[in-house]
Amino acid sequence: MIPLLFLVLFGEGVVALLLMVKIGPLRELVMKGLDQVKMGKGPATVKTIAGTMSVILLSNFFSIVKIQNKGTKIGTMTPMDQVLWRTHLLEASLMGFCLFLGFLIDRMHHYLRKLIGLRGTIGASKDEVKILEKENQQLKEKEEKATKEMKHLQKEISNLKENIKKLKLESEEKDKRVETAECHVAALQKQSADLLLEYDRLLEDNQNLQTQAQGYRH
Repeated sequence: MIPLLFLVLFGEGVVALLLMVKIGPLRELVMKGLDQVKMGKGPATVKTIAGTMSVILLSNFFSIVKIQNKGTKIGTMTPMDQVLWRTHLLEASLMGFCLFLGFLIDRMHHYLRKLIGLRGTIGASKDEVKILEKENQQLKEKEEKATKEMKHLQKEISNLKENIKKLKLESEEKDKRVETAECHVAALQKQSADLLLEYDRLLEDNQNLQTQAQGYRH
């Protein structure tokens, strides 16, 4: 029994060491092995073995107490009792260490599996963050481009407004010139009408004079 316990304890120690220290691909192999153990009927088998060892541990503990009580009553322990006491104590110690290492390995495997999952999640999150940063950079570039285009359009709009103002001023000046020209034309027309009237009057006077001259001749 004791050699078997030493062998189990040594195996558990190696497994615990490989879980704590990463040595090449050995940790992954141990993790896969423990995953297989925890699948199917593995957990029930492990619990059965742990329960059996716990019962044997309690039995050894009671045997140790019984031998100590016997020695206390007699006043001393016989060599046979001493051998049995040491044997039970060694077996109990080995079983206790085996159970403790088994529990430790189970917890280490559980938390390492969680850690691997978290690392995978963090890796995916980092990829998502990189994608978001890239999209954000693209949006910033588009925003800068749109800002430049807006500034360019605003500049063009400002130039167009200035051109419209200039055209309005030119149009107003042309309107004023047209009004001035129309007034000038109206004045010329009036002057022409006055001249025509004066011309008609002069013609009439000329005819009257000619008529009077002819009368004097006769």
